[in-house]
Amino acid sequence: MELPELARELGVGAVVAKDESTRLGLPAFKALGASWAVHRALQTAGRRPGAEVVTATDGNHGRAVAHFARAAGRPARIMVPAGGVHPSAIAAIRAEGAEVVEVDGSYDQTVRAAADYASEHDGVLVQDTAWDGYEEVPGWIVEGYATLFSEIDTQLRDAGRGSPDLLLVPTGVGSLLQAALAHHRCRSRSGSTAVVSVEPDAAACIGPSLVAGRPVTVETGTTILSGLNCGTPSSLAWPLIRGGLDAAVTVSDQGAIDAAHGLAALGVEAGPCGAASLAGAREVLTGHEGQARRRHLGLGPDSVVVLLITEGAAANPVAAA
Repeated sequence: MELPELARELGVGAVVAKDESTRLGLPAFKALGASWAVHRALQTAGRRPGAEVVTATDGNHGRAVAHFARAAGRPARIMVPAGGVHPSAIAAIRAEGAEVVEVDGSYDQTVRAAADYASEHDGVLVQDTAWDGYEEVPGWIVEGYATLFSEIDTQLRDAGRGSPDLLLVPTGVGSLLQAALAHHRCRSRSGSTAVVSVEPDAAACIGPSLVAGRPVTVETGTTILSGLNCGTPSSLAWPLIRGGLDAAVTVSDQGAIDAAHGLAALGVEAGPCGAASLAGAREVLTGHEGQARRRHLGLGPDSVVVLLITEGAAANPVAAA
């Protein structure tokens, strides 16, 4: 969707929203990765026909895994950080027939709990972040996400535009960011797209990792951007982030809320994580540092900016302005 009102606000040639609020019947992009990874993981686990599908989530990934596990006729156990996921998101996971287990801890601790449970109970772990020794399944998830960026290319070309000049990617552990960077840093591609990660200021691990030159774990706080409330970058994503990311920006909850309401007024029903891309664009392109940041990213008045709207409001309701 082209949003000329935002192009005028941000002082660029075009702003285009890639709306993932109805992907494969689910309200978030996570369906792309979960569908492919569940399929591949169950193929690999074929000798265990009754094995339970297990994952940790802060919302959309868990619902998607539960959905595709049910489609495959498998039970699913979805672990969530207690108090960290909106009740409507938990209800949606349960509506997929999954068992939801709340873990008293952070997202990172919930991931460890899911991995331990799957190991102890011979479950099929379908996790969307990687660590040493667990990289195959997260790689399949990233492969699924690649569809999104091929679609953007086709849709922009059909609209008479070339590659985006700036792509803003809401970022948790960095698997979607990995897919974006793999696509835009491919040697066979012409042109240069600046890629910027957008994290909540209560859970920003990408910027500190870039400063440190290695993946670091940060203590996470409380944020309505629950799908991005992650404290450790994926080990698979890190090499591409280190070598290919142009900038990392953080946004506040209020910034995401304001962006969500602004998008809704333009016909895009985004949840807080999806709206983070617009909040990030405002942080990057406006204010007293906006001109310097534009120069760093190679942007001009005719640039095309793509906002990844990674979830709809149905996935994570937006608070009042």
